[in-house]
Amino acid sequence: MANPAESDSKAPAPPPAPPSSSAAAAVASAASQRRIAIAVDLSDESAYAVRWAVQNYLRPGDAVVLLHVRPTSVLYGADWGFTDLSLSAAAEGSEEEAAAAAAASVESQQKKMEDDFDAFTAAKVEELARPLVEARIPFRVHIVKDHDMKERLCLEVERLGVGAAIMGSRGFGASRRASKARLGSVSDYCVHHCVCPVVVVRYPDDVAVSSVA
Repeated sequence: MANPAESDSKAPAPPPAPPSSSAAAAVASAASQRRIAIAVDLSDESAYAVRWAVQNYLRPGDAVVLLHVRPTSVLYGADWGFTDLSLSAAAEGSEEEAAAAAAASVESQQKKMEDDFDAFTAAKVEELARPLVEARIPFRVHIVKDHDMKERLCLEVERLGVGAAIMGSRGFGASRRASKARLGSVSDYCVHHCVCPVVVVRYPDDVAVSSVA
């Protein structure tokens, strides 16, 4: 005859309790949340892409990143006037002192231009984000600096782990008067090299024509 105590010790363990409905909902919500990057370059095309994403693509629960790659040199392609490199201090000191003073002046002016452009960039990105704010879609701003916008965009998209990237078609390198089928050089590169799907938003022709008329 089997020992009752021994029989009890071999009884199967009760099955685990099913997860509560709230826990299941939390898991489902986390699994359904999408991470979406919207690449912006401070142009009208980028502003339109943000509005388009709010109206046609984004849904409640999405985590949005406004991604901007700022050129490493704000002097490239911009007319910032001239820098006074006169060595008037040479009369009061050695040539070395005058050269050092001139170099310090150039560095100070360049830093001021960098700071001014950083402030302008931040303000412009906040302006581009207005449709997200009005739609109460949570977002964060991610700004990096690099000399190669297209490669850095692809790198940041991968680093951020987003599931999709949205960008304008013509704001990233293509002429507004280009043919309808043409993408900008940056958007075309991202379509072929980003690790996630890339949604390229076409800027309306009527808006483009009126803006260059």
